Amino acid sequence: MQRNIYIENMPLEQARQIYIDRLKECGYFKMESEVIDVLESQGRITRSAVFARRSSPHYAAAAMDGIAVKASSTFDASEITPVTLPPGTFIEVDTGDYVPREFDAVIMIEDVNFIDSAARIIKAAVPWQHIRSVGEDLVAHDMVIPSSYQIGPYEVASLCTAAVPSVEVVKKPLVAIIPTGTELIDEGSDDMSPGEIVESNSRMLSGLSQEWGAVTYRHKIVPDDKNLLRQAVEEVKDKADMIIICSGSSAGREDYTSSIIEEFGEVLVHGIATRPGKPAILGVINNKPVIGVPGYPISAGLIFNLFARPVLYMKQGITPPQADILECNVSRKIASSMGVDEYIYTNIAKIDNHYIAYPLNRGAGITTSLVKADGAFCIKRGNEGLEAGEPCKVELNRPRNVIDNTIVMIGSHDMTVDFLVDILQRQYGIRLVSTNVGSMGGIMALRRAETHFSGIHLLDYETGDYNTSYLEKYLPGKNYILINLVIRKQGLIVKKGNPLEIESLQNVTREDVRFINRQKGAGTRILFDYLLSRDEISSVSINGYNREEYTHLAVAAAVKNDACDCGLGIYASARALDLDFIPIAEERYDLCILPDMLDKNRMEILLNTIKSSEFKNRVNAFGGYDLKLSGQVVYKNF
Repeated sequence: MQRNIYIENMPLEQARQIYIDRLKECGYFKMESEVIDVLESQGRITRSAVFARRSSPHYAAAAMDGIAVKASSTFDASEITPVTLPPGTFIEVDTGDYVPREFDAVIMIEDVNFIDSAARIIKAAVPWQHIRSVGEDLVAHDMVIPSSYQIGPYEVASLCTAAVPSVEVVKKPLVAIIPTGTELIDEGSDDMSPGEIVESNSRMLSGLSQEWGAVTYRHKIVPDDKNLLRQAVEEVKDKADMIIICSGSSAGREDYTSSIIEEFGEVLVHGIATRPGKPAILGVINNKPVIGVPGYPISAGLIFNLFARPVLYMKQGITPPQADILECNVSRKIASSMGVDEYIYTNIAKIDNHYIAYPLNRGAGITTSLVKADGAFCIKRGNEGLEAGEPCKVELNRPRNVIDNTIVMIGSHDMTVDFLVDILQRQYGIRLVSTNVGSMGGIMALRRAETHFSGIHLLDYETGDYNTSYLEKYLPGKNYILINLVIRKQGLIVKKGNPLEIESLQNVTREDVRFINRQKGAGTRILFDYLLSRDEISSVSINGYNREEYTHLAVAAAVKNDACDCGLGIYASARALDLDFIPIAEERYDLCILPDMLDKNRMEILLNTIKSSEFKNRVNAFGGYDLKLSGQVVYKNF
């Protein structure tokens, strides 16, 4: 079978212009409308201007609680010569009441003294005081809201006041989403078979479509079969305003999207100079847009934002909301291919009165990057990347006040940090962003003043102590405080039941044992190397010594899913995934805090959280930790 190839590697701006120009030629952007009940109109876009059917108020109305009078009967009133109005020459009214035509003023109740059935006043009334005239708010046939206007709660209220029962609105575009892939399943479980993948891209794209004013139809999953994909497109092509085919856009032997679009319409672009998202397809069927998005979630989300979003807004006759752009400095060097526009998802925090962007993992299949990201910046084609500290413009997807209330922890991973994240967010509205780069990576971030604090557990081979000698060496002249978070058990994580009967480090050298290591610079890696040296075990004899993971949970997950047989990690991660654990050592896991970077209030909150009963109870309930030093200052330098 002949494989598809990328037709081109077209620059983003050119691809988008070709696509939109072709849709204009097709008459695609001619808006359709529908008439709906005004009570159902919130969030909808008006197709035509809406005019009041009734004045508001439609009668002379009291603007105050008080009495309605004829102003001329009060002209002689003063504090010296009060006027007493007999019954029949006034009426009591409340705010909003109708004021009969024989009266032309309202006196506030505070300025009236009642004596039996009469009313005594000490101040003359001005004609038409405190009376709302007919149409003071709206006059019948006034325009309430113009066309191409999004209706909100205030507009719904005004339309009701103006006696408007229904409005003509732009019909919501219908986006049909077709997920494809034989390996896909609708719902996942913790015992999925190898090779099965939960189909989630369509859920993400459906949610984005709805945010942008569309309605969606999700087709059932289509296996990698050309005839079945053809049938799916045939089912939706007449009723949908946009067709999205998830996956099948690359050059694999089962990628049929391009040829199917050609059968029903035309392919305009196949291959766009972006990373991620290069294999995207832009086409037209029945004069309506079709987009073939790549299968990886980050690629799919980016292509959908770049091409579906502007088209859907234009289809509704409105301009997309202006993006909030924040000038930041990138925390580390980022290399980029010169021939593409590369989009980098990133976290952001304010440190020492400037914003730092912390790029997230660039793997296109890592969906958590979309969840964690505060925004994204683009390295334009023709650039080789950015050096650490260079400026970048981040398009935000999170409010600035959230970013301003973010504290950053860069360093070693521990599961108890998740408890801190949860408590700080829920009780104090402080967001803690944790980036796992290992203990040495954390110290280097402290050295560069790129983080508020770091998690570290670095063993000094000579003294047997943790962390202090490294801080003295790498942070000369800096103020820092070393706070213990937990003491934790390190050991070998093995499969449930320990089928390979692994009992010690010596067993890791066996040919039938596949090991997985932590990355260089990680405290666990340093501990492992120390233990190997102590027991005179050569790393060359270990199958998998150079295979690396970045967190304890990732090591445990590799064991759980048979990617390896064992790895060194903490007890808590073994317990979390129901694995067995062979204890090897105990270690101190500390937080090194830069007090010059973290204001006094948030420092106090962090320390109080570590010492709180909730944190300690959750850690103890999880197991594998000792809290005898938790929250104590083990070292400080200032």
